[in-house]
Amino acid sequence: MVSVPGFGAPSRTTRDASALTRVVAGAAGAAAAGLVYSTVIERNAFTLRHATLPVLEPGSSPLRVLHISDIHMMPNQHLKQAWISELERLEPDLVVNTGDNLAHPSAVPAVVQALGGLLARPGLFVFGSNDYFGPKPKNPFKYFKKNHTRTHGEPLPWQDLRAAFTERGWLDATHTVRELEVGSVRIVAAGVDDPHIERDRYEAIAGRPNPLAQLRLGLTHSPEPRVLDSFADDGYDLVLAGHTHGGQLCLPGYGALVTNCHLDRSRVKGVSNWGSTMKLHVSAGLGTSPYAPARFCCRPEASLLTLTAVSNGGDVDSVQQSLPQLADQFS
Repeated sequence: MVSVPGFGAPSRTTRDASALTRVVAGAAGAAAAGLVYSTVIERNAFTLRHATLPVLEPGSSPLRVLHISDIHMMPNQHLKQAWISELERLEPDLVVNTGDNLAHPSAVPAVVQALGGLLARPGLFVFGSNDYFGPKPKNPFKYFKKNHTRTHGEPLPWQDLRAAFTERGWLDATHTVRELEVGSVRIVAAGVDDPHIERDRYEAIAGRPNPLAQLRLGLTHSPEPRVLDSFADDGYDLVLAGHTHGGQLCLPGYGALVTNCHLDRSRVKGVSNWGSTMKLHVSAGLGTSPYAPARFCCRPEASLLTLTAVSNGGDVDSVQQSLPQLADQFS
């Protein structure tokens, strides 16, 4: 039998080329699907995280704290605004906002409207870099270098946002020690400006807080270890922070690739211990930069923290709730 070129079984070269084409097409399809999932689906899959933390003085009544961070609001993000507005139904005793509210010069009204009734509740806040300066396109590989050079975008109207918060009764904790009573719990709270851009001046609040307080609460946008060490040394019970976005792009079984600060990856979100007695809670935040609008294995979140007396048991980082679950429970 004579074999005629161009007829019969394909050559090995042809088979190899066809297999390579299928592999490349499959990889491209998977990448496209991942891009759509991370930028369209997960980025908008807002969730509510619950945790119980025994940090109050013995005999204290429980305190429900809603921790919000890293909203990075754009005026046209109506789904995010609607979800945040639903949080008021949780009826928290105290709201804590740890900064990076803005991503656009015209976003202040959207932030204020979304927070809505939460602004009528007792609240504390500090700002982050993206309250002061707008986002800019960045080389993503810079995030793997902790000490990379930082560049700032256009100035943002943080004074207008601060005025809106304080006029409604929220307390600015930046470089200030605040004492307040929420329910029957006496709180001492103090905060620093954003350590990520070296605006922190811990010496302005340094010293042991009022020993009569039932909760000694620290606030910072970026959870830089030097600041956390200072809070721990002064005897604070709990520090709330944001900034990390929980890593934003995480790998299954591995977690966050980076924290965008000097905090280790194991503490990139949720509850952890800092030192022998202080608790740290880092929020994975609700937003992203408009120049990196993707999340993977790291849903945007707010956190409802139930603070209990130290004798009432251990801390629990519990199940998250999606937007429909939240709406169903509190409708």
